Amino acid sequence: MFDIHPKALPAGAGVGYKPQHFKDILENPTPVSWLEIHAENYMGDGGRPLAQLRHLAERFPISVHGVGLSIGGEAALDAAHLANLKTLCDWLQPASFSEHLAWSTHDGAFLNDLLPLPYTSQTLTRVVDHIDHVQQVLGRRMLLENPSTYVAFAETTWDEVNFLAEIARRSGCGLLLDVNNVFVSCVNQVRDPLDYIGRFPLHLVGEIHLGGHEEDRDSADRPLLIDSHGAEVADPVWALYAQVITDAGPRPTLIEWDNDVPDWPVLAAEAARATALLVPR
Repeated sequence: MFDIHPKALPAGAGVGYKPQHFKDILENPTPVSWLEIHAENYMGDGGRPLAQLRHLAERFPISVHGVGLSIGGEAALDAAHLANLKTLCDWLQPASFSEHLAWSTHDGAFLNDLLPLPYTSQTLTRVVDHIDHVQQVLGRRMLLENPSTYVAFAETTWDEVNFLAEIARRSGCGLLLDVNNVFVSCVNQVRDPLDYIGRFPLHLVGEIHLGGHEEDRDSADRPLLIDSHGAEVADPVWALYAQVITDAGPRPTLIEWDNDVPDWPVLAAEAARATALLVPR
């Protein structure tokens, strides 16, 4: 088993780092106490991105969030991709590494999306094997993120919360709880997000994500939420997050805003709102 890396994330607010915010973060980081990067943006050999990241890593704990390992894919993990990830983690020594319960590769092609999985015993075994491999290569415990989903697979035989808990039990990985994903999935599949949170193994959560979503209607005129990462966190998601913190206590919490990225004051205000919920009253 691998322990969470000793350079742990603080139980405060972080933001997903975007290069246009580099100067603002250095000059006025409040209330941000840590940063997260997408691993695949920093797998090159040099240049400004790595120079800026090295500078930021001297001042902030860094969380590395992968989007390309295809943990749920049927094929073996891409050895070159995993080697590049190890190189990044070896020199950066991040406080945390996480990936998604999803797949994104098929027959040698990368599909540039995080696609859902049927929750079956066969899938569970494959995901656990892949996580074991990642943790052995990296020499660190990883966190696995719950997905946003829109429909359920007919083949599914496991409830998602139980599926994630069993993956963690078998592999020793931790969990990344994306509260917006919970809300999106539960609305889309007409489930109770508070019930989901009430059953989630919160003691395994090493990081929380908060992000925005878009509202639409499906062909039957029912609510359809799209996980967009391109808007402020919605009020119902803030309310769900407040319940998580009440139940679990303060946890490192990321404001995730990847599309239509706003100016720094808007992002900092979202982080300040998370901080206000994290500080005991």
